[in-house]
Order: sequence, then C-alpha cells, then structure tokens
Amino acid sequence: MIAFNLSEIREKISSGELTLAVLTQSYLDQIERTKDLNIYVNVFGEEALQRAADLDKKYAENPESVGKLFGMVVSIKDVICYKDHEVTAASKMLKGFKSLFSSTAVQRLIDEDAIIIGSTNCDEFAMGSSNENSAYGPTKNADNPDYIPGGSSGGAAVSVQAKTCLVALGSDTGGSVRQPAAFCNVIGMKPTYGRISRHGLIAYASSFDQIGLVGHTVEDMALVLEVISGADDYDSTVSQKDVPAYSAAIDSEKKIKIGVIESFFDHPKMNPEIREKSKEMLKALENKGYELVPISFENIDYLVPSYYVLTTAEASTNLSRFDGVKFGHRSQNISDLESLYRFSRTEGFGIEVKRRIMLGAFVLSSGYYDAYFEKAQKIRKIVKDEINGLFSKVDVIALPTSMDYPWKIGDANQDPVSIYLSDVFTVIANLCGIPALSFPLEKGADNVSSGIQLLSNSFEEQHLFNLSACLQNMA
Repeated sequence: MIAFNLSEIREKISSGELTLAVLTQSYLDQIERTKDLNIYVNVFGEEALQRAADLDKKYAENPESVGKLFGMVVSIKDVICYKDHEVTAASKMLKGFKSLFSSTAVQRLIDEDAIIIGSTNCDEFAMGSSNENSAYGPTKNADNPDYIPGGSSGGAAVSVQAKTCLVALGSDTGGSVRQPAAFCNVIGMKPTYGRISRHGLIAYASSFDQIGLVGHTVEDMALVLEVISGADDYDSTVSQKDVPAYSAAIDSEKKIKIGVIESFFDHPKMNPEIREKSKEMLKALENKGYELVPISFENIDYLVPSYYVLTTAEASTNLSRFDGVKFGHRSQNISDLESLYRFSRTEGFGIEVKRRIMLGAFVLSSGYYDAYFEKAQKIRKIVKDEINGLFSKVDVIALPTSMDYPWKIGDANQDPVSIYLSDVFTVIANLCGIPALSFPLEKGADNVSSGIQLLSNSFEEQHLFNLSACLQNMA
C-alpha cells in the first residue's frame, strides 16, 4: 500500500481503498524489513498507529476538517526535537535525553495532521558527509548497502529512499540534506536561511544551519515547506516574510534563465560520468526552451577552507553546553571539576566532533582569530557578493551536487580532508544563505546515484520548484 505522493494517498483514502492506519502499518512493516540498513534511531510505532486511528476517525466524521498534511507520514532527523521523545544527535553525549518541547517545524507538521513515524540516524551532531560518524553505527545506502548514503542526513535520505516514509526532515549546514539526497536517488532541498525556524534544532553552526527536506516528489516537498515555514517568536533569526503557497504555484512550463558554472562541471576531479549525465540533463532543458547562460565563479578554492573555519568556530561555542553538568553524558571517572569536564566530553563525543571542536577553538584563540576567523568572514562576504552578482544575470544557477558517486563504507575513514573537500559544491548555498535543491541524475555503475544542484536567490524557492517539476516530468 506504500505510495509515492500525497495526492495519490489522499485519493485512495477518499475512495475507501486505503485508511491511514493501514498506510502507517505498511510503513512500519517496511521499517522492519529494512532494519539492516540502520535507518532509524527510534521508531514511534504504537503512537503512530494510534494517531493514524484518531485521524481516520476525524476524517470519517468530517473530511473537510483534516489538515493539509493528512495522509503524510514523516521521519525526523535525530537532531530535531519532538516533545517527550528521545533526541540524541546520534551521540553518546545525549543518550537517553528526552526533549521537553517540540521544534517549531515538528509542531507545524503535527498541527496539519502529519504523522511522525520515527527519528533517523545521522552523523554525530550533524558533523559529517557519510553517516559513518554516528554512535549507532553507519546507515547503509538502500540501493547498494556496501555504500554510504551520504551525510549528515543519511538516515533521513534512506528513510525516503527505502520507502519507510513519504517525506523526511533533515538539517543542512553545508550540504547535509542535498548530498545524501543525491546519493540516494531522491530530491533534497535546503531553503533560504531563516525560511524555517531553527527552534528545536540542535545547533551545529548557527549562521549556517537550516532544516531541510527530502522527498520523492516536488509537489510534496513544496507543500511541506509552506506548512513549516514562517515567522516564529522562538527564533530571532527567522524571516518575517510571508510564506508563498509554493505547491499551488508550481509551473513546470515557466521558462527561466539557467546559469551554468562550467568550471565546476569541468573540475579535474569531477567524475566523467556525472559530468556527462549533468550536461545531458541541461541540454534537455535547453531543448525545452530554457536559456542556458555560461557563467563563471572565481573563488572556488576558498569555499571549503572558509566554510570549515567558520562552522567549526561556531560548533566549538555551541557544543560547550554539553559538559555533563546540567545534562549530557557524565563520566564516572572524575575527581574534581576539571576532570568532570575533561572526561565527560572526551567520553561523550566521537572523534569527528572532537576534531571540529578543537579546530574551532584554535581558530578563535588569541593570535589566530584575525588570521583565520576574521579572514574567513571576509571571504564569506566576497562569495555572497559574487553570487548575488550572478543572480542579476540569471534566475537559477546549475552546478553538480557532488563531484563523485558515494564511496564504500569505511573507504574514507582515514582521510577526513578528502571528505571535507567533497563538500565543495554544496557549501556555497550555506555560506550565502540561499536556497538550493538537488535533483537526482540517472544511476551509475553499482546502482549508485548522484545529482544536479540548482541554486536560486534568497526566498526564490519557487524557481527551484518550477524547474525541478519540469525535470520530474521529463524523467
């Protein structure tokens, strides 16, 4: 009974062919069948079924009374708070911690009658690009379990890929929704910074973090975005702009200018097969009447260094609260206050989180702040100005999501720098705070995937939905 879009589910419920309880049970059965992929940290089976039964009753009494997301089953990344449910950021540090409140995004899903089916595995504190840095072990790619699903929202992407839910909420700090979506052959989107409230999202790097979406169809993602976006008294950084009715405004025939950063596609480390498939997709758009405009970007070599200087600096500050005093893992091997902090954090955090905390503390330290952090902030401004200049010429910018296909689990564990460099095409959107969407390309060898990435100017998500709807129709 598993369906790929909300409209199909609603039609089947309306005709009496399906109930929400049956649909939810089918997803739970699929979670059980795919348990070896290590997708979920927690499955909310009993309460999901009870909520489905309650919503079925509500619908039977008055079909007009149900919310916009009635029929939608959603997973949430294990960094997004859900009241009275465990949230651990895939870390030993928070094992057993239950949130006292729901994030704004989760609450808005619930208010529109969505069902939250479980929390998904991820890289610890959302730090990673492979989903291997988790206290629960790696999540596996459903298309080929020998391969990573990408990260840090790898569990979110696989939860959709493996058909255990319809849409997943993840978080995207430097590509953490888009890269795993590309590797898992689904659609991933990071909206404009401030479009969705970050209230209830465990912070990694506060000026970069944004809740993002993974789904099968453009229409479902557009609908979820319009539901969970908008002003929020709990987040001072959220935008006060009105939220458009994205789903109702999708126009797959609207022709726009697409800027193509050819130097990215022709990068010396770019996988030739991905390059060819990307250019074929762009050519197909041109044949449908879209204007392709070659554009250049000069600062590619500064993207990854500036991103990791800034995000690790923010992480070292944000994660200072996890010290074993008020909450979090507390070591048993302590004799004084200093040993409490030192051992609790050493035992509670994994190696990648500790690496980034130490790097962030270093770039903020006396004598190095000006040399690293301040310089990286200046580069961020230069990159944003350059991208804004490009948007004066084009509506959307096209570039690869990743320069290669996913690697096998364990292959890159000894070389963290190579993993950092794999983020080169995705960090632009987070440095600039602009929306970005990854659309899947045709699969390559070993049944693994990659994607093409579309960027638009701030708060112009509609361009991304329109263009990706066209690609969806062409697929």
